[in-house]
Amino acid sequence: MIKKIVSLACVVLSCMTLLRANDEVLLTIDGKPVYASEFEYIYTKNNASGQVEKQTVDEYLDLFVNFKLKVADACLEGLDTTQSFVAELTGYRNQLARPYLTDKAEEDRLMEEAYNRKLENVKIAHIAFKLPDNPTVADTLAAYTEAMTLRDKLIDKKKQKPLDFEKAALEYSDDPTVQENKGVLGWVSIFRFLYPLECAAYNTPVGEISMPIRTRFGYHLVKVLERVPSVGQISVSHIMLFTSRNNDSINERAAFLIDSLYQRLEAGDDFALLARQYSQDRGTSVRDGQLPWLGRGDMASEPDFEEAAFALKEIGEFSEPIRSNYGYHIIKLLDKRPVLPYEQQKEELRRNVERDSRSELIKTSFIDKMKTKYQYVAYPENWVNMYAWAAEYDMTDSVFMARLDTLQKVFFAIGEKEYIARDFADYLRKNVRRISQSIPEEAVKSRINDFINASVLAVADANLENEYPDFRNLMHEYHDGILLFEISNREVWERASQDVEGLSAYFTANRTDYEWAQPHYKGFVIYCKDKPTMKAAKAISKYTALDSLENYLYRRLNDSVQYVKLERGLYVEGDDAAVDRYVFKKKGYKPSEDYPFVFVKGTLLKKLPESYEDVRGAVTADYQAYLEQQWLADMRTRHKVVIDEKVLDRLRNRLGE
Repeated sequence: MIKKIVSLACVVLSCMTLLRANDEVLLTIDGKPVYASEFEYIYTKNNASGQVEKQTVDEYLDLFVNFKLKVADACLEGLDTTQSFVAELTGYRNQLARPYLTDKAEEDRLMEEAYNRKLENVKIAHIAFKLPDNPTVADTLAAYTEAMTLRDKLIDKKKQKPLDFEKAALEYSDDPTVQENKGVLGWVSIFRFLYPLECAAYNTPVGEISMPIRTRFGYHLVKVLERVPSVGQISVSHIMLFTSRNNDSINERAAFLIDSLYQRLEAGDDFALLARQYSQDRGTSVRDGQLPWLGRGDMASEPDFEEAAFALKEIGEFSEPIRSNYGYHIIKLLDKRPVLPYEQQKEELRRNVERDSRSELIKTSFIDKMKTKYQYVAYPENWVNMYAWAAEYDMTDSVFMARLDTLQKVFFAIGEKEYIARDFADYLRKNVRRISQSIPEEAVKSRINDFINASVLAVADANLENEYPDFRNLMHEYHDGILLFEISNREVWERASQDVEGLSAYFTANRTDYEWAQPHYKGFVIYCKDKPTMKAAKAISKYTALDSLENYLYRRLNDSVQYVKLERGLYVEGDDAAVDRYVFKKKGYKPSEDYPFVFVKGTLLKKLPESYEDVRGAVTADYQAYLEQQWLADMRTRHKVVIDEKVLDRLRNRLGE
C-alpha cells in the first residue's frame, strides 16, 4: 500500500512540476520556482471586474508570497505525501480531467445527429440472423453470406419476382417475436433502439432494404416502411383493465366493463373520475390516468396502443376501447407539443449520448486522435507468440504471465516510449478480466487493445498540464489549497481552539480590547416549583461555587419530580425576560405556572468580561490572527524569497498598472 501511495504521489506531483519553456519565473522560495502565469491566474481571478476593493499587483504579491510560504511549510512537514492528501488531490484531478479526455467535436456531432433524427419518424421492419456467443470467423461469414443472399432475393435487381419481405421475415428471421410482429419493429425511438439499427433506419430510403447491419446479436436486414415529419410528443391518460392469457371469464368481464365505461364517457361522464375509480393501472390511476409524455416509438412494444394514441387529433378526444398485450384501454388526448428547439434539449441529449453506446464512439474517436497526436505505432508481428499461448492457457494463468515476462519484444510505442511484453503482463495483473471470446487470437487482440487504449489515455492525461493552461492553474490551485487548509489548521485554527492557556494569556494581556457597550449578566436563572424549594435552593446556592451549583441542586432537590431547573448563560438586557426582571429591574415578567418562583445567582459585569470564555469567539479569532502573524514572521526568517523585479515589471504592465 505504501508503494502504491508513493507512486501515485509521484504521478500527481510530477504533473504539477512540468517545465514550461515559455513561462517566466516570478520568484523562488528556497530555490524552487513560482511562475508568473500562476500569479497572474490567481490575481486575475481574485481581482475580477466588479470587485469592491481591487488590489494592486504589489499588494497582492505580498499576500501571494505569504500563501506560497505556507504551502512551502506544508511540504517541509510532509503533508504533500500523506495518503489523505494524495487521495484527495487525485480525486480532484480525475474529476477535473474528465471533460478534457473526450472528443467534444464527436460528442457535438452525435448530439446534433440525434436531434435531427428526432425531427423525423421512421417506421422499420427487419430480418435477424443470429450469431452464437463468441462467434468464429466462419460463423460471422456464414451469417453475413446468408443475409446478403436473402437481400439479393428481396431486391431482385432483374425486377422479375422479388421476395416479399414479410414472408421472408416469417421464414428466415431469428427474431423470437417474428411470428407476432411479422418482422415489423415499428417507429424508431432515438436512444431506445440499437444504434446500428437506428442508423440503418435513418440512412435507408423508404421502401429500400439496407445492407446487412451488425449488432451484438448478429446481422440484420432493415427495410424502411414509412418516413414522416415528427409530430413531436403527446400527453395522454388512459383507463386500463387487465386481461388474462388463460382466463376467459376475466377477459369477458373486462370487455364488458370497458365497453360500459366507454358508453358513460360518450354520455359525458368525467374521464379523470372514471380513471381514478376503475383503472387497474395503479401507477397512473392516482394521477387521473395520466401517462408520461410520449413520442413515436416510445411504446414500440405496444404498437396498437401507440397507433390509437397518435390517431387522436383534438385535445380532449378519447379513443374507442383498444386491446394491448396487457388489457383493454380507453385513451384520452390531453396535450401536444412539437419537438423542442435544440438548445432546450442540449443537456438532455448530452446525458443520453453519454449513457448510450454512442459514448464508445466518442471514446474511440478521442483515442484515435491521441494516437496520431502522440505518434502511436503498433508492432502486431510481435504479438503472434501469444496466440498459441492463449490456446493453451487462460491469460490470467501464471504460466501465460511468466512467458510474457520473458518475452523481449516491443508491442507498441507512443512517441519515444516503448511498451514491451512485460508492461502488458503488468497491465493484465492489475486489470483482471476474463474474456468470453473463445478464439485465442481474438481474445489476445481484445486485451492488448484494452492495454493500448489505457496507455494512450494515460499519456493524454499526463500531458493535460502542458496542453491546457487553465487545467494546470486549477491543479496548482487545488494542490496548494488543500495544503494551505491542512497547515493553517495545524498551525493556527486547531491550535488556537485547543490552546486554553494561550487563549487565557492573550485575553488577560488584551482584556480592555473587549470592553462592552452595555452590562452583561453572567450566571444562573433558577426556577422553582414551590416556595419551600426556592428557600432551600437559595440556602444551598449561598455557599456553593457556581461551577458546582447546577449538579448540587439537582442531586439535593430533584427526585422523580423535577422541583428545580436552572439555565446558565451570558445575558444583556432584552435577552431573557426573567433576567430583565431580577437583574435589570424591568417590569412585565410573568413566571410560568409550573415554576412560579424564580431567582438569579451570578454576577453583573458592567464593562469588561470576566474570562476569555465570556468572549470566546472574538478572542479565538484575534488569537488566530496573532498566531498567524507570528508564524508568517517566523517563515520569512526561515525561507529565502527572491523576486525577479524585471518579471514583476512586465507583470505590472500586462495587468494594467
